[in-house]
Amino acid sequence: MKNNLTNPTAAIIQKKLNQALAPTFLDIIDEGDQHLGHAEEGAGHFAVRIASPLFKNKPLVECHRLVYAALGDSMRHGIHALRIDIIQD
Repeated sequence: MKNNLTNPTAAIIQKKLNQALAPTFLDIIDEGDQHLGHAEEGAGHFAVRIASPLFKNKPLVECHRLVYAALGDSMRHGIHALRIDIIQD
């Protein structure tokens, strides 16, 4: 796995999550190389590790909803699969 913000979709993910969630930690990993042979040769497979003060005292499912809401249309255009690891401070 590698953090590759030269990928335009990864850069969009970073921008949207930074703007909406003000993370204290954010790691975006392009996992496309692990999904070769899938549709479009693994394009659009990402993992996000994120910590944000907005996650405080929220259940995990609510934290995931905040991430999906922040990404908005990107979940339909550019992101095929997203693995989310929430880090709660």
